[in-house]
Amino acid sequence: MGGDHAPSELVAGAVDAAQKGVDVALVGAESQLQAELDKHESTLPIVHAPDVVGMGDDPARALREKPDASVVVSAKLVAGGEADGFVSAGSTGAAMAAAAIIIGRIEGVSRPAIASTFPTPGSPTLVLDSGANPDVKASQLLQFAVMGSVAAEALLGADPARVGLLSIGEEKGKGRDLERESYELLEASQLQFVGNIEGRDVATDKVDVIVTDGFTGNVFLKTTEGTAALISRYVLEAVSSLPPEVQQAVMPALASVRERMDWETYGGAQLLGVKGSVLIAHGSSSRKAICNALIMAKDSAEKELPGRVASALA
Repeated sequence: MGGDHAPSELVAGAVDAAQKGVDVALVGAESQLQAELDKHESTLPIVHAPDVVGMGDDPARALREKPDASVVVSAKLVAGGEADGFVSAGSTGAAMAAAAIIIGRIEGVSRPAIASTFPTPGSPTLVLDSGANPDVKASQLLQFAVMGSVAAEALLGADPARVGLLSIGEEKGKGRDLERESYELLEASQLQFVGNIEGRDVATDKVDVIVTDGFTGNVFLKTTEGTAALISRYVLEAVSSLPPEVQQAVMPALASVRERMDWETYGGAQLLGVKGSVLIAHGSSSRKAICNALIMAKDSAEKELPGRVASALA
């Protein structure tokens, strides 16, 4: 029930995912969801949850005052073993709070982290934290690195995952106290730590996991999203000035590039550190993004990502 295009696009994405083999249940206001399902002639199961946590609501307070909110009910399904995970395009804070409080954090996890997928050359790169924790300690960045490495190896095929620390220079002493302290911990760990990386290195296949605090990570990701959209616009404007036959020849190649750069191809961001497969989708997610987020959630559950993270941290 959350997101800019709820519930129509979310239901459509769920129907698409079900057709691709994902076992999906819809959680929300039954009458609205049934009306959307009828448009697709679909019979996906519905779990009634009449309340909705608004984007302006305080997450922790909303969980207490709205026990029948869709995100709360979704988390309870996972906690009770009736579902392996959930996808939400609504309030990120509410989804995180529901996951951490109701499903529960993995033992030893200081703070769950949001891991977003970035389409770098070669194979995708995970960036974490990308918004959950604006203020962190060096020990928490080390924990993010461990969780990110496990996710990259399990979901992206990295073996072993190469970890980089986002900073303002490659040299060991660069950055704030946070980066310098984190560098020491990462260097002493058993991870495949390659050192500091800069923002420009993201356009290369230098690492599989980028570790940073949630404030920096969120600004970084949204800046790259905006830059990608800007480049796409400029390219399309340039192509539109070409003769029609040339446009027809180059458009398939451009469409392929756009698909690789499109964040909706990856659907959502993994919330690592909780006892379930939790995907946080963009508020503006279309049916394509929701479908892909559900596929990612299924993949995460089938590969037992939460269990692998728990074993690595132990």
